[in-house]
Amino acid sequence: KASAGGGGKVMRAIYKAAELENAIATTRTEAMNAFGNDDIYMEKLLLKPRHVEVQILGDGNGHAVHLGDRDCSLQRRHQKVVEEAPAPNINDAERKNLQAKCVIAAKQLKYRGAGTFEFLYENGQFYFIEMNTRIQVEHSVTEMITGIDIVRQQILIASGLPLSLTQADIQLKGHAIESRINAEDPVKVIPSPGKINYYHPPGGPGVRMDTHIYAGFEVTPYYDSLIGKLICSGSTRKNAIERMQNALDEILVEGIETNVNFLRNNVFEYPDFLNEKLNIHLIEEINHQ
Repeated sequence: KASAGGGGKVMRAIYKAAELENAIATTRTEAMNAFGNDDIYMEKLLLKPRHVEVQILGDGNGHAVHLGDRDCSLQRRHQKVVEEAPAPNINDAERKNLQAKCVIAAKQLKYRGAGTFEFLYENGQFYFIEMNTRIQVEHSVTEMITGIDIVRQQILIASGLPLSLTQADIQLKGHAIESRINAEDPVKVIPSPGKINYYHPPGGPGVRMDTHIYAGFEVTPYYDSLIGKLICSGSTRKNAIERMQNALDEILVEGIETNVNFLRNNVFEYPDFLNEKLNIHLIEEINHQ
């Protein structure tokens, strides 16, 4: 992995010792080209882990709280595609232990602002990846199950105010799932820039669409392909999934290619996803069906 990397870029899996020397040279070159820094590092490769993360808030004065956890296992090329909160199918004792450790770490660091501790999870063990010291795309699902405006809290902390929330104030209710709506060819998985001729957002109870697009909007090739976040919440995971299926049926984006149909017909109908059998290679498995 590139030490200066991010966004899932410049990462390479090595399965044989004989591959290592060439992989190091290639990865250094890619890291320098992408980030201007050829420092790299190695870590243990987990074959079928999940990606689980814990959202925290801290005021820099030793006070911090967690806002629950998220599962972000559904990824394509190391880029998150579907996220949900809380992370399903995790033992309560393991979950509480992880959350408590994240809060302790944030307090000891005197962390200030919104942040996320990220982990890989396999066979009942959590492996720390990194801490994202910023707001994240998937913060929306946490907002939906806590009722807390994380961006507002971040601004209040940045203005110098102490964190007013206590851990007892954080009550998790229901389940929320987010789909990243990307401007991309869903088969070739390449960007699809161009003019949006028609846009109709989904709506209804428990449906939230965060986007900047509109009819006539020009999607350029210069930035990330993300054009919107569709978040659906419900009293249960099943209810949230059903709302997501309906919302994906309802959304219309014409003039460019998007991943809407892939999400609706492939991801949200896939038995392993529906049955909480998650891992970071699930979308690759779906593509090979």
